[in-house]
Amino acid sequence: MKSDVVKKGVERAPHRSLLYALGCTKEDIGKPFIGVVNSYTDIVPGHAHLRQIAEAVKEGVRAAGGVPFEFNTIAICDGIAMNHAGMKYSLPSRELIADSVEVMAEAQAFDALVFIPNCDKIIPGMLMAALRLNVPAIFVSGGPMLAGNLDGKKIDLNTVFEGVGAYTAGKITEAELTRIEQQACPGCGSCAGMFTANTMNCLTEVMGMGLPGNGTIPAVDTRRRALAKKAGEQILKLLKDDVRPRSIITADAIFNAFTVDMALGGSSNSVLHLMAIANEADIPFNLKTVNEIGQRTPYLTKLRPSGPYHIEELDKAGGIPAVMNEVKSLLKLKCKTVTGKTIGENIVGVKNLNPEVIRTMKTAHSPTGGLVLLFGNLAPEGAAVKKAAVAEEMMVHKGPARVFDSEEAATKAIMGKKIKPGDVLVIRYEGPKGGPGMREMLTPTSLITGIGLEKDVALITDGRFSGATRGASIGHVSPEAAERGPIAAVKEGDMISIDIPGHKLNVELSDKEISDRLAKLPAFQPRIKTGYLARYIEKVTSASTGAVFKK
Repeated sequence: MKSDVVKKGVERAPHRSLLYALGCTKEDIGKPFIGVVNSYTDIVPGHAHLRQIAEAVKEGVRAAGGVPFEFNTIAICDGIAMNHAGMKYSLPSRELIADSVEVMAEAQAFDALVFIPNCDKIIPGMLMAALRLNVPAIFVSGGPMLAGNLDGKKIDLNTVFEGVGAYTAGKITEAELTRIEQQACPGCGSCAGMFTANTMNCLTEVMGMGLPGNGTIPAVDTRRRALAKKAGEQILKLLKDDVRPRSIITADAIFNAFTVDMALGGSSNSVLHLMAIANEADIPFNLKTVNEIGQRTPYLTKLRPSGPYHIEELDKAGGIPAVMNEVKSLLKLKCKTVTGKTIGENIVGVKNLNPEVIRTMKTAHSPTGGLVLLFGNLAPEGAAVKKAAVAEEMMVHKGPARVFDSEEAATKAIMGKKIKPGDVLVIRYEGPKGGPGMREMLTPTSLITGIGLEKDVALITDGRFSGATRGASIGHVSPEAAERGPIAAVKEGDMISIDIPGHKLNVELSDKEISDRLAKLPAFQPRIKTGYLARYIEKVTSASTGAVFKK
């Protein structure tokens, strides 16, 4: 066992002495040491209950003959960090999480790991760490939040963001907005729609690193604790059989993740994170392949923000196994999973309990997937859009650019009612280097929706959009402005052409004009020159490669 380096032999007597100080018995010294990686924190609603999940995991580890040792990593609540300088740290935290897990797992020589994530960057950060360490590992998330209830209508965090726009437009009163904010988030769990956190927890299940139910069993459901205990037990079987993350997360597993992502209409951030996970696993994956997957994968579930349903309805309909069963003809069914069975074996006999929540391939909302990558002279390396959340009127659009060099400037213009129907907002210098940190921009997109311009205005950025975003919101434009990508050449009034079905994003300028404008730009000056973000700027790569660090 890997842990023998800290507990076997005469020379390890001091090490054993310290282990006895923790309450270990002599019998424990001979058992596998299992690291329980908990992202519990008081400030994140999705993580506030993770101590209970960890206790259940540890019960399972002990019952199966292991010795659990819990340790923590950081977690940021994107909702609380939204629309201020704190959001600059959200995506960069992914790399810190991976690094912190690596440091702890290697220093303490754990034999295997149980990961407990729940929200946006924590999930991919932990998956990256699992692949880097490549010791037996299993994931069990904290589960989704239940939807809120306002006068019999289900609401969620996105309702509150859009409520701000509605209040700005005079559609609701401040008292009505207060009622919405007090009812939208009824308790612990990752925010209730198919936003980034739930998308990634579902895709962890698809990739085989989480047990069935990992992505959809609600946080407050007793089945969640039972799942956690089972994960604790299962890690000992994975250790015994020497099943490691790199034998589970293969090119085929990434393919399956993108396929189910298309069927779910998941967050556009999933593209960023899956590319980063593939990079960590040394799996080459071309962005254009994502479009090829989308072209043959039907869109089956209209979950918030794209439709009326929440994750709790998806769970009741059969969860991710039921979705996979509907698209099984498109999946690589021989992929391994932490259950000890293949993906194909896991979904045998699974039933779709609500064909409206989970459509069949014949009754799909669309014959093609819910995510699209756009390419053109404005995004030579690609840009991402959640097609499933775009109004039909905005699938093809041409309009004048309204150019802003920060999210704050764009937000001020929207709230000042300076944006008109037909406009294309360009928000730049918000990419991995330029932001820095590639901020999510749920505030401007929600304001546009709340004001009532969702079917008239497009937003384009080298930053990101929240998984809760809807509308013609095109993010991850690469190369970014800070790297002198074409988006840096756009001027106020330039005509921008968007063709989502055709996968195209262009500005009506010649290559020479773009080149001439870029040549005249001053050298990029980083906005932050000290601390972690300064180091991040030096190391981070393009969104098209997952915004990972240079190797």
